[in-house]
Amino acid sequence: MKDLIRCGWAGEKPHMIRYHDREWGRPVHRDRKHFEMLLLEGAQAGLTWDTVLRKRAGYRKAFAGFDPGKVARFTAATKAALLKNPDIIRNRLKIDAAVTNAQAFLAVQKEFGSFDAYVWSFVGGEPIEHRWKRMKDVPAVNPVSETLSKDLKKRGFRFVGSTIIYAYMQAIGMVNDHLADCFVQSETRARS
Repeated sequence: MKDLIRCGWAGEKPHMIRYHDREWGRPVHRDRKHFEMLLLEGAQAGLTWDTVLRKRAGYRKAFAGFDPGKVARFTAATKAALLKNPDIIRNRLKIDAAVTNAQAFLAVQKEFGSFDAYVWSFVGGEPIEHRWKRMKDVPAVNPVSETLSKDLKKRGFRFVGSTIIYAYMQAIGMVNDHLADCFVQSETRARS
């Protein structure tokens, strides 16, 4: 696996390589996974993805296996306990947002049948495919992330600015920003 060409951001750390190779940019269609990635991308704000991935197991345990129905019912006492949990990023605004977002997530599921149906409608059900040659060419936002961010905010979501939402879109495969020479991009091309 070391001889494979990857996007430069994957670096040398095994957890980053694993995430790049197995998850990032691969289409997600399970609602619980959508909630997980929304929560983690919001937690990343102002931090590195490396930091978030190292705490992912702690988040999974602290946030009920990323079950939005359970997280939506977190009480003030639960949130206070989370602020003392060293296995997650202890930021009051991010913890509050996770609970608020779980409630909004459930409302979207009720309206659209699934969060997946809602979110993928912004790209017509198909990933936006790019063939960037250099990391510096990859944008931090695009018109879809702007539109989706505005709609999520209107629905009560927090920590869903356009940059966070673009990163979420990359994570769940709504946009494929693997570089042209990355082996994952080659796999994607072979499947289409």
